Amino acid sequence: MSQGPLMPKATAVWLVENTSLAFEQIADFCKLHPLEVKGIADGEVAAGIKGLDPITTGQLTRDEIEKAQKSPNYRLKVAVSKVKLPEVKRTTKGPRYTPLSRRQDRPNAILWLIRNHPELKDAQVIRLVGTTKATIQQIRERTHWNSASLQPMDPVTLGLCSQIDLDFEVQRAAKDRPAVVPADGGAKLLPTEVSTAPAAAEREEEEEDLNADAVFAKLKGMSRIDEDDEE
Repeated sequence: MSQGPLMPKATAVWLVENTSLAFEQIADFCKLHPLEVKGIADGEVAAGIKGLDPITTGQLTRDEIEKAQKSPNYRLKVAVSKVKLPEVKRTTKGPRYTPLSRRQDRPNAILWLIRNHPELKDAQVIRLVGTTKATIQQIRERTHWNSASLQPMDPVTLGLCSQIDLDFEVQRAAKDRPAVVPADGGAKLLPTEVSTAPAAAEREEEEEDLNADAVFAKLKGMSRIDEDDEE
């Protein structure tokens, strides 16, 4: 699919007014419906739009238009610019751009991030919602001018960042967090079989002592009975 002009309706207006091209040819070039081009010719569509000359903008050549006017089945082709502009590459990533309509929601999103993901660094919050470090500090210390009215709101729901970006920053913060080494809590409990074994042995020894005392006491009682019978 070929690329259309930059301003299709304005270009279509100019072609309708300044050429004898068929509606289908103009519609194909401008990526419009033929009925829409007919409406432009009738003054029902694009009223008030000023025509844009595709020749001066370098999108068409006069030879291309003349060739199309001679052959109704010919399809116009966008002229290829001979001047190639170098691609501008950003070396560093700046803060995320936030639309004007959503900038008022950023403090609420920052408050949500601070409460739900305190492990995030200020630089990560800046990347997610496009704020400043001073604003983050004010919201964290409750010195922001609108602190009383702020309500924590998910930045993903607000459209300030994607869920993928949020999950990525949270995972990165979790990896950067130092591992917690458990403190020495002193002596540990021994296994049940070890801790109960001596106690059981002691109980058995006590039971043996009690049984021996009972036997000796019974023997003494019997000897006294024998002595009484002999008397």
